[in-house]
Amino acid sequence: MIQQAVCTNPRHRGMPVPGKGSLFRFHAALLAIAALLGACNGEIYVRDGVTDGDTFYLAERALSDDDPVLQSWVSYSLTRSTCQLQIGGENPARANSFDCELAAREHLLESWAEKRARHAGASDPYLDQLAGIAEAGFLREYVATYFARRKWQLPTDLDMTGFDAWRRTALSRHEPETRIIGSWNYARNVRAAF
Repeated sequence: MIQQAVCTNPRHRGMPVPGKGSLFRFHAALLAIAALLGACNGEIYVRDGVTDGDTFYLAERALSDDDPVLQSWVSYSLTRSTCQLQIGGENPARANSFDCELAAREHLLESWAEKRARHAGASDPYLDQLAGIAEAGFLREYVATYFARRKWQLPTDLDMTGFDAWRRTALSRHEPETRIIGSWNYARNVRAAF
């Protein structure tokens, strides 16, 4: 299967323990998601190195691992896949736009900031560097430079000259990353496995 796994633990360090009612609802939701994941027939469609499909499925570990880096990428994956579904089309797995990628990276950074605040010592070279790009005011330009597709409509007010000058020193040897935590598949294939 083509996927990178990530996990979520509702009891983050330093957070209050949920009440019995919310804990029951959480476990019920976890069981429902696990049943859906278990029902997958394991068939993943790949074309041009990209998984195809009309439904995004989180990786199983996304439900149990509270690693702050992995959970930040879960936030990215869910935001991006939701946006792709909103764009729609015959194959949402291939849908993308500047706004979609930017929103997903913004959620990635928000999640990373929240997780770092709760997990002392949490560190990730890429996420820390991406936070520095946003702090410098160049996240939009970064997305346009490193992730743009030919069909994207880019904003006309991007400061590409300023970003290019800044990145020569601030981003030397930079390698952009995208970690999708899950995979696309066709819902009809998953339903057929029941």
